[in-house]
Amino acid sequence: VQLVESGGGLVQAGGSLRLSCAASGVTISVHSMGWYRQCPGKQREWVANFRSESSSTNYADSVKGRFTISGDTAKNTVTLQMNSLKPEDTAVYFCNLKGTIFGMDYWGKGLLVTVSS
Repeated sequence: VQLVESGGGLVQAGGSLRLSCAASGVTISVHSMGWYRQCPGKQREWVANFRSESSSTNYADSVKGRFTISGDTAKNTVTLQMNSLKPEDTAVYFCNLKGTIFGMDYWGKGLLVTVSS
């Protein structure tokens, strides 16, 4: 499985960015696709996910109401629309795909998002 991310970049506080991720080589049953982020000097944290079977979405409290995740189960793609960005959203964002079998966990290379104040 390979995850290819696109989007990211530099934006002023209050602005918007859109991150996209496409998975290829998927031969496993997919449980979810989502996004994590790692802020400078901090551990990687979960941001949001899209569950394939139910098409349900889930968000970390820190982004709820500002970020929207959407997915296409057939195409194995996921998009994160980020609005009302804050400087504390500055991080490297990683796309993640989880299989239904425990331990099947795949990661993209990461995208830098920088929000200036």
